[in-house]
Amino acid sequence: MDNEQPHQELVKCVVVGDTAVGKTRLICARACNKRVSLEQLLTTHVPTVWAIDQYRIYKDVLEQSWEVVDGVNVSLRLWDTFGDHEKDRRFAYGRSDVVLLCFSITNPVSLRNCQAMWYPEIRRFCPQTPVLLVGCKNDLRYMYRDDEYLRFFRDRSPFVRPTRKTDLVMPDQARAVAKELGLTYYEASVLTHFGVNEVFENAIRAALICRKQQRFWMTNLKKVQRPLLQVPFCPPPPARLEVSVVSSLFEEHMGVLLTQQAHTDVVFVAGSVGFVAHRFLLAAASPALQRLFCSADPVCELSAARSSSETSLASTFGESVTGDFNDDTELLIDNNNKSNHRLWDLSKRRSSCQVFPSVQTQRLSINKELNHPAFQSIRIEQCNSREGRVCSASVQTVVNLTKLVSPLAMQQCLKFLYTGTIETDKLCEIAEIRLAAEFMELPELLLFVTNIERCEEFLNADLKQQYRKAVRARLRSLCLGQGLFSDVRFKLEDGTIAAHKALLMARCDVMRAMFSGDFRESSAKVVEFPGVKEEAFSQLLHFLYTDECPPGLSKHRCVELLELANRLCLPRLTSLVETRLVREMQKAVDAGAPEDITEACLTLLEPCKLHNADQLADWCMNHLCTNYNKICKSSPKLLKALHPENQAYLSENRWPPVWYVKDYDYYQKCLFEREKEERPPMKTLKRSRHNSGCLCFSGKSRRDSDKPLVPSSI
Repeated sequence: MDNEQPHQELVKCVVVGDTAVGKTRLICARACNKRVSLEQLLTTHVPTVWAIDQYRIYKDVLEQSWEVVDGVNVSLRLWDTFGDHEKDRRFAYGRSDVVLLCFSITNPVSLRNCQAMWYPEIRRFCPQTPVLLVGCKNDLRYMYRDDEYLRFFRDRSPFVRPTRKTDLVMPDQARAVAKELGLTYYEASVLTHFGVNEVFENAIRAALICRKQQRFWMTNLKKVQRPLLQVPFCPPPPARLEVSVVSSLFEEHMGVLLTQQAHTDVVFVAGSVGFVAHRFLLAAASPALQRLFCSADPVCELSAARSSSETSLASTFGESVTGDFNDDTELLIDNNNKSNHRLWDLSKRRSSCQVFPSVQTQRLSINKELNHPAFQSIRIEQCNSREGRVCSASVQTVVNLTKLVSPLAMQQCLKFLYTGTIETDKLCEIAEIRLAAEFMELPELLLFVTNIERCEEFLNADLKQQYRKAVRARLRSLCLGQGLFSDVRFKLEDGTIAAHKALLMARCDVMRAMFSGDFRESSAKVVEFPGVKEEAFSQLLHFLYTDECPPGLSKHRCVELLELANRLCLPRLTSLVETRLVREMQKAVDAGAPEDITEACLTLLEPCKLHNADQLADWCMNHLCTNYNKICKSSPKLLKALHPENQAYLSENRWPPVWYVKDYDYYQKCLFEREKEERPPMKTLKRSRHNSGCLCFSGKSRRDSDKPLVPSSI
């Protein structure tokens, strides 16, 4: 071999084994220090042989072959071979110093061929050459369940299948073959680079030990050790699962609440056009409208007095909700201005209570004239109306607007109060909208329109967030906390809670079917919810009114809320609860207190699966698999109480896996035995201590020297 240095040992290492077991990849990983990706490893195998001429052609390959092992300078020359059994490899075996017998841990047949075909061939051509058994593709022992690995095979031909667990060769099986053949066993992975350098370093040691026995006079080989034991490869723990949250549809639901107009209880009359709306939402959106409605409702006078000192909302907007309006406004609006907001032409009707079709009315005694620039009068009328499947409240509040508020401006004001946006493409209405917002005491809308007029619409982005936050806070405090303008009460297992049908219908499809169909709940004032406690239902309503995860939610009291979310088909609520719980439990695990979390996971696992909280169930399963050994010691009763399928999954996917635990125990045992062999016996130590001293003196002279000196007699 060329370029051999004077004090350098040259080691020829021949690599043999079946086709596609990973011989060439292993050689390239060592000779070229080449790293490969999973996709490169999974491509169709092309039979190749790494050429020995690369030591002559490439300087970096030659430099990579130089290594110092146990103080000996070594130049390792690797010889690749074909995996076909009928090929003649006697030239490669010639003058070899060590042979690596490779097989794939995903192919048991390749291991059987090592015993039946390859080892006899090696001994035929190299009877005295040391041989090492190497298991390649060590990473597939745990990656056969990896999503990226499985996705690669799903995208390819159905004739190419991924590795299965039944295809794997476990360490104890390979070690049994190595013991039968009298070989040392190692494993390697080109993907993770585990064992690559270790395999070739120990191959060098095996070659130098054999050379040392033949050339005992060589002093540079005295410190060479025999091949070391390989520490078993521990697969990485399962990755932390990320919980995703379903996108919010709160603004879209507010647009549905505006356009569908179910269970409306207030009518704004602007000229000859009436606009129906919901008092509870308008009161939450505007303190001025809250005071107006409460002044006409004797039940709400006290609450209006309390809320009159509240500050106005920060002027902001939610996300814009687009929608098409129908053609009922042709008397006042051109054909391009279509709206789903229901308008009625009141010019042909005798009284304002006739804005609803098929209405039987009875005037109530409440009718107030208002000294206000926008609101002329307010009255309450008794009405019973049902148009198709859209119901209106039995008591309607009718507000007559002055001429300062045009129908087009009122339409945009309502759109803003519901959705937090207006139709900015109609610039001709901006002045009317600004005037209406000023007279109706809507500072948020006024600031929004002012930004549009000044061409500073970018400021409205922050205003939207503030407005949305403020409206939801008032919905929570007024409508949910105080039950302002509620029209239904839910009778629960341990109490009752007031709510608003219109908002429930807009936010929940199940509620919409219940309150708008032919069910008796559509007209009932009290709806029974058997088996549901007040705390869980309050948390549900908190989400429906604010689109936020309920406060005070804990891992010990979340199952009933998950059950409600599943019954009412609310995937966003389920994902919000999952996210909250996962963050809290992950924080506790990172803080070093996993015991309580482990018991919570054992308790939550099966209820989460039952109520379709799949993300939380997967996280709990992942945590239990990662801490399986601790669970077996700390909570065996809870573990045995799980469903047999869950127990089987935990046992199958436990970390660290069973094969690693067995392999590590065997490694510790072999390490102890080797240390015991290398430790000198106690008798030898005592003898060496007793015989210490110069060898020139005999035992007798030493004994004589130990006697005290006596003066000679004269």
